[in-house]
Amino acid sequence: MSADFSVFGITGLPMVQAGDSLPDIILAALAAAGRQLEDGDILCVAQKIVSKAEGQTVALADVEASQEAQALASETDKDPRLVQLILDESDELLRKKPGVLIMRHRLGIVGAHAGVDQSNIDHDGGEKALLLPKDPDVSAAALRDALEQATGLTLGIIITDSQNRPWRMGTTGCAIGCAGIVVLDDQRGGTDTYGRELKVTLINRADMIASAATLVMGETTEKIPLAVVRGLPVAEVGHTAAMINRPLEEDLFR
Repeated sequence: MSADFSVFGITGLPMVQAGDSLPDIILAALAAAGRQLEDGDILCVAQKIVSKAEGQTVALADVEASQEAQALASETDKDPRLVQLILDESDELLRKKPGVLIMRHRLGIVGAHAGVDQSNIDHDGGEKALLLPKDPDVSAAALRDALEQATGLTLGIIITDSQNRPWRMGTTGCAIGCAGIVVLDDQRGGTDTYGRELKVTLINRADMIASAATLVMGETTEKIPLAVVRGLPVAEVGHTAAMINRPLEEDLFR
């Protein structure tokens, strides 16, 4: 592990539309910013531009709310059509209160509203919502392959999103899609400084890198959906962000 690393954001990316080529957009933005990728760089890409490019924007006018969605919307003060999208994206409703639905997304991610979001998208022509990518790990792998082929470099990719955590206030950056990095660094069976065996030390490197990148990218009006992390190792290990989701049998809070 490197003793130091750097993070820099890339500005000037256009508003991404469905069908746009993210590799082309990213390479053009890097060139316009006078930045060049280096071997071993990790690109952190905001989920929103991945979802937009993949056509995951839904017009609420096209959504028909079920009786279940209408009842849940009444309990939580939400648009029934938005609640229907949340239900469609989820395997399980975990908690609810006015303004909040905590869901287990079909990808296994637990969080508010199953990642269905209405911020930083164009609502001209009627209200819309943005869904998570259908498979963020596949999206990350495809983006990595395209960028490596275009540059001849070895790269890592993290698709980042924002997440709240139980017992902690405020959002942090997290990884929902990964390729080319060690996601979970399993130190179990090793020893600490004093030779004591490590029994539970499983380090989530992906979320920590995503959080560092999010400090540069921002989460509101910064318009920096891309950051480059330099100085940390990449690896062809087959790790994915899906590995981060705690197995249901280990979930003590269900």
